[in-house]
Amino acid sequence: MTASMFIAHGSPMLAVETNTYASFLEELGRTMKRPKAVVLFTAHWESDPVAVSSSDEPYGTIHDFGGFPGELYEIRYPARGSSELAEETVSRLERKGIAARKDESRGLDHGSWVPLRRMFPSADIPVVQVSVNPFRPVREQFAIGEALRGLGGDDVLVIGSGSTVHNLRMLRPGAPAPEPWAVAFDDWLIGRMQERDGEALCRYEELAPHAKTAVPRAEHLVPLFIAMGSAGPEAKGHVLHRSYEMGSLSYLCVRFD
Repeated sequence: MTASMFIAHGSPMLAVETNTYASFLEELGRTMKRPKAVVLFTAHWESDPVAVSSSDEPYGTIHDFGGFPGELYEIRYPARGSSELAEETVSRLERKGIAARKDESRGLDHGSWVPLRRMFPSADIPVVQVSVNPFRPVREQFAIGEALRGLGGDDVLVIGSGSTVHNLRMLRPGAPAPEPWAVAFDDWLIGRMQERDGEALCRYEELAPHAKTAVPRAEHLVPLFIAMGSAGPEAKGHVLHRSYEMGSLSYLCVRFD
């Protein structure tokens, strides 16, 4: 059985920097049970209905950012897709009444290739990339994950890639410590995940401290709910890593089992 995870993908600089969080991702990839394949929901691909990458060829690498050092734009992560797993993913979603479609052309965006390159640098694990819709209610995000429940029994790792606190206007380069409001928001999330309190999580916008500041737009948070939904009904969130960059960019990573 392979657990589902929420992984913070952070700044694109994570692909080239040497820091504590990059080292954590590398160690995680080395020590975890090697998955047969990865289904990854990325905050950087939005669509309605749900879009699922479908290909057996190596992906193109999308450099969906600007103003970074030139070396970032030279990086390629040529993982292959899996049309068979893509078909299974679409079928599972549709059986639960969730509209989905296959996409045979999109490459891997940095929400996918940056953390995967740190975890699995050989790019030899098939990847199926899946879009998110930040405008769906939290309950529907859980349902998307629930539709994929059981893939872990086939050694398929479901990853939600985003960031729990993601407000680019509040970043403070060189900040010596995390912002208290960011810590408070993550503390609340962690508590609800450890208690498997889905009802409270569905109401995070009104219940969580500093929710509007931490999550001005939900595309980076909803992959967490999808990953949590894909775990079993008794699964709880276990913190694997927690740190912050520039005061408030959260690198919280959680395993659900």
